[in-house]
Amino acid sequence: MKSNAANETAKDVFETWPVPRALAKMAIPTIISQLIALVYNVADTWFIGQTNNPYMVAASALVLTVFLMTTGIANLFGVGGGSLVVRLLGGGEEDEAKRVASLSLVMAAASSLAFSVLCLLFMNPLLRLLGASEDTIGFARQYLLFVVVIGCLPTVLANTMSSMVRNIGYSREAGFGLGMGGVLNVILDPIFMFVIFPDGYQVMGAAVATMLSNVIMLLYFIIIYKRLEGATVLALPRRVEKIRRESMGSLFSVGIPAAMSLLLFDLCNIVINRLAAGHGDLELAAIGIVLKVERLPLNIGIGICLGMTPLVAYNYASKNYGRMKDFFRTARRAGLIVSVLCVALYRICAPYIVGAFISDADTVRFGTQFLQSRCFATPFMFLSFHMVHFMQAVDRGKVSFYLAVIRQLCLNIPILFLMDMLFGMSGIVWTQMTADLINVIISYVIYARLAGEIAPAPRGTAAEQ
Repeated sequence: MKSNAANETAKDVFETWPVPRALAKMAIPTIISQLIALVYNVADTWFIGQTNNPYMVAASALVLTVFLMTTGIANLFGVGGGSLVVRLLGGGEEDEAKRVASLSLVMAAASSLAFSVLCLLFMNPLLRLLGASEDTIGFARQYLLFVVVIGCLPTVLANTMSSMVRNIGYSREAGFGLGMGGVLNVILDPIFMFVIFPDGYQVMGAAVATMLSNVIMLLYFIIIYKRLEGATVLALPRRVEKIRRESMGSLFSVGIPAAMSLLLFDLCNIVINRLAAGHGDLELAAIGIVLKVERLPLNIGIGICLGMTPLVAYNYASKNYGRMKDFFRTARRAGLIVSVLCVALYRICAPYIVGAFISDADTVRFGTQFLQSRCFATPFMFLSFHMVHFMQAVDRGKVSFYLAVIRQLCLNIPILFLMDMLFGMSGIVWTQMTADLINVIISYVIYARLAGEIAPAPRGTAAEQ
């Protein structure tokens, strides 16, 4: 049977393929989808910026915080459920893996609907809390209504299903779906903003474009699920499944840290913007550009980590610890190579990169200085993400949560305030490297303490560190 052959090939990736080849198969499509998402994020901001209406730009930025919470919900069930499914498969528990995959989708749908209703009922107080003014709240309502209230369900389900598909070995299909959604969004944005909707409704046009692209992406993953049904553990839910209590605990122990890591990362960027604003509009604009530019190596690194996670999880569950460690080390090596190349790129080409976003000479000068300094944090940022994803893969959800909290709440944000107070804008720029260097040291100390527990050595041998 063709489906059985496809399933066997996916299994071979986890068990028998050479480590570099297997990692490349899982990571490359994910990296491509991450880069398309990066292009989309920059393009979406650019299209709204073409209105030359600061209130529209501010409104979309306000709602972005709420929209990111939908990604957090998807991470909760997609990362938590997906990593558990692949561990169950590695342990030979296919029936429980099917039930977990099904229940994860049901819980994702229920949570997204509840979030949509809450946003609808408390729309005005929520927007006021986020800082909406009389000039921006009307545009913010438009964006929130379509992107979150109406669009939350397809956004959450599409991203959750993507994680499930990738985790069972179909990284190409998952990456294509996410990439397709991003490309559609870029295509639909100008059509709805400047052709279909009248002048003054460009924010609503962008919101509708985002919503529709996520609906189409969801339809794509429904088709993929139907294709994989019977050949894999994935199937569209027909009822609410019951899973073991330990499975439910494992799902949330990994999913909650995955969701919190994203929210804490964005909280840190909010703090950076607020502190930079105190030094002047040019500095704020410059650091805003730098934060977007540094997403290139960061998104590639996340793609590598997402490709690594199911491979590590499967071999951890099947007790193939040597292969598990090979995936861990190979992913780390690949991410560090990308990081070092990007450091060199930013050091040499910073003026041209910043100049592509803005022509103001003073802003380019600030941005060049900031990028050439902040780029040194890139390898340490990757190592921090790499360790968090590894801990999620080996079912150490509490550890990954602690690492995320230590990195952002205990190190990054407090050091930002301290460095700003001591060194001004220069201190803000160098905070990322300072915080992540300390975080990497802490992470590897924790890893060294847990290495024997995660991968017990055969009796009579020393544990490999």
